Amino acid sequence: MTEMKVQVVTPDGIKYDHRASMIIVGTPDGEMGIMPGHVNVIAPLTVHEMKVYRADQEKTINWVAVNGGIIEVKQNHITIIADSAERKRDIDIERAKRAKARAERELEEAQAQHSADQVRRAQVALQRAINRINVGNK
Repeated sequence: MTEMKVQVVTPDGIKYDHRASMIIVGTPDGEMGIMPGHVNVIAPLTVHEMKVYRADQEKTINWVAVNGGIIEVKQNHITIIADSAERKRDIDIERAKRAKARAERELEEAQAQHSADQVRRAQVALQRAINRINVGNK
């Protein structure tokens, strides 16, 4: 088989559902490329830019901003379950830039207050905003 079914699911529903010849995702250990025939695996995902090489359109790459989650690869069916995910075409760059600025302010305030919990939350919000901006600009 030369293609795989790829689905990205969030609490808001299916965000991506197509066939692919290859995908690249981000894990805590680095990037992982998956092609048809890949060994079955379940792995955690980081906030990353998922790159999907479409099977039906040669040289077409779809980008998806994935904000953590898990990936399951089983018999050429890939399921990604994430807290949130956005396709490039759905990202509002200006909104993402505002979220980035807000996260930077919150990070500064949390660092000034020496609140480790608030610092971590602000860092994650900043990372997600940057990821959305990067994918939106592809």
